[in-house]
Amino acid sequence: MGAPLLIIGNGMAAAKLCEELSTRALGRHAVCVIGAEPHLAYNRVLLSEVLAGRMGAEEAQMRPARWWRDRGVTLQYGTAVAAIDRAARAVALADGRRLPYAQLVLATGSHPIRLPLPGMDLPGVHAFRDLADVTALLAAARIAGTRAVVIGGGLLGLEAAAGLAGAGVDTTLVHLMDRLMERQLDAPAAALLRQAVEARGVKVELSAFSAAVGGDGRVEGLKLKDGRTLPADLLVVACGVAPNGDLARAAGLEVGRGVKVDDRLATSDPAIFAIGECCEHRGVTYGLVAPAYEQAAVLARRLAGEDARYEGSVVSTNLKVSGVHVFSAGDVIGGDGAEEIVLADRRLGLYRRLVIRDGVLAGAVLFGDTADGKYYLQLITDRTPIGPLRAELAFGRPMPAAA
Repeated sequence: MGAPLLIIGNGMAAAKLCEELSTRALGRHAVCVIGAEPHLAYNRVLLSEVLAGRMGAEEAQMRPARWWRDRGVTLQYGTAVAAIDRAARAVALADGRRLPYAQLVLATGSHPIRLPLPGMDLPGVHAFRDLADVTALLAAARIAGTRAVVIGGGLLGLEAAAGLAGAGVDTTLVHLMDRLMERQLDAPAAALLRQAVEARGVKVELSAFSAAVGGDGRVEGLKLKDGRTLPADLLVVACGVAPNGDLARAAGLEVGRGVKVDDRLATSDPAIFAIGECCEHRGVTYGLVAPAYEQAAVLARRLAGEDARYEGSVVSTNLKVSGVHVFSAGDVIGGDGAEEIVLADRRLGLYRRLVIRDGVLAGAVLFGDTADGKYYLQLITDRTPIGPLRAELAFGRPMPAAA
């Protein structure tokens, strides 16, 4: 039996780390995963499908219990970690138990952001972050005539709104910016996204500033700064997430916006590492799955004895809800001498914009057909000279020539 390796957090980053460890360092560590939620690890990206009733909660599960057992991973889920005792190299669980570690990995994810608005503590206000949130929203959605307002026009908000509309709820999406997913999309792609979302039964209010939650004893509506009140029996706040550095901060580790790590993904304590949404690397925090997976792969190599280093991730975003497909990666703004290649067919609902800088692909925005997203992401990541590809670049991955 190897040295005890504890992983705090039973989410997607932890599951990916265990998968990577099972292929690189099986038997080298006695791995124990500790999760506060009373579930096996599940795919959070699929929560909107569960909410819409198109998928059961068990189908969102990443791995069955047998998979973990076969890889020698001990699971302690349903009990939170209360504290980290760095001097004793042990963690204290909320139920009073203590577990020793030789090395510790923080994969504690993030907290949903709650807006500091009057009435935010009223019954009927929900987050959209985990299966418990989905269970609560499903219970509310079963009441005939339920009206929902979702605050937030980013990934989380769109997923929540699509899920509620799919469950038959009268849903309005409120966003303070002038377009949806403004950090990932340019104006034409965002306009297509709005049309697609509205076609699926979601009303969209842009440039709408939330002022207060109205209601006497429970939610009755969302008051906007322009004086209007949007009626609601259910309010979902999906304005983003903040890294969960609570345990690390209490243990005296260096924490900025997230738990600070170096290129080895080690914290200020060399026996403790951090990956996923909870960590901050070179001043950057990632609230996305792909960087967490990249970090998990690097850390698994390090724990297997290799000299692997994490140098950051090229951010890419995928939205796949209710048949709406959106992809973006890299620099989607352009400007400052950048070139652009644009391919658009509004009738078919297809849009593709590529940003080129210094002879390499710097960014890509795809709407409608996102099959080539990984191809473009690889070009961006590798800084591949696109001169030989330029004539066909807008049409995606080159096909092999016919024999």
